[in-house]
Amino acid sequence: MKHVVSIEDLDNKRIMSLLKRASELLPIAKGEKKSDILKGKILSTCFFEASTRTRLSFESAMQRLGGSCIGFADPSATSHLKGETLSDAIRMVAGYSDAVVLRHPREGAAKLASEVSEVPIINGGDGAGQHPTQTLLDLFTIKEEIGKLENLKVGMLGDLRYGRTVHSLSQALDRFNTKLYFISPESLAMPEYVTDELTGEWSTHQNLENILSELDVLYVTRIQKERFPDVEDYKRVAGAYRINSELLNNAKPKMRILHPLPRVDEISTDIDNTKHAAYFRQAFNGVPVRMALLEQLIGVKK
Repeated sequence: MKHVVSIEDLDNKRIMSLLKRASELLPIAKGEKKSDILKGKILSTCFFEASTRTRLSFESAMQRLGGSCIGFADPSATSHLKGETLSDAIRMVAGYSDAVVLRHPREGAAKLASEVSEVPIINGGDGAGQHPTQTLLDLFTIKEEIGKLENLKVGMLGDLRYGRTVHSLSQALDRFNTKLYFISPESLAMPEYVTDELTGEWSTHQNLENILSELDVLYVTRIQKERFPDVEDYKRVAGAYRINSELLNNAKPKMRILHPLPRVDEISTDIDNTKHAAYFRQAFNGVPVRMALLEQLIGVKK
């Protein structure tokens, strides 16, 4: 495992190994124990696009393992503004660190970076493409909350066209015999290049209420204004779905709601303290999962 650009870079054995290790690392992620396994190692976080959870959880993960971080969250403060190419920037940053986390608005940017970097590249999200470490923490959360990954019924709701998190997660869950329900406005349906790769059972819907009672997991995404080429197209679908406590009366008692965050108004705050809400635990789970990944990528091999 040299780079993690797509969830396809990780087979099931590797995924389960990472999830198992993440569970073991929970006490360190919570600050209850200490580790210096990455002492002397440096992680570069290069974020050409806004991020809160991905950047901070990677930095927390690195520091919990005794390593350190350098990087930027504002590309306007870098030589990108002077016209420096991504290839040149990555070659330079790779010389300063042991691994690079890259978030970029252009799909395929992480793949390009992996072709020129001498150190591991971790895709922190590339446009509407892939977000493999989000997928890992989503899988970890489902396993922790439900107790398994196999033979579940998972609904994905909202912006499925531009939502990179659901693209990667669909491909991963398909390996575990999951039945997938894609719920969205017609204009935001899951792209064919994703569904064409699925070998298991899936279906498309526009109405959530008709299928909610069947679901073990409901994965909600916000409708992303910033991804729309035309703001009028966004206005036509904004607010298409709103999850509130009344709607959940028909849900299974153990059904869990996930969301990659940030949310806008697609999940009512009256759900936050219910047994169904798992999204804040999901956000925290980014720390132990990314700890496990960094440990395997750049930890000292014994």
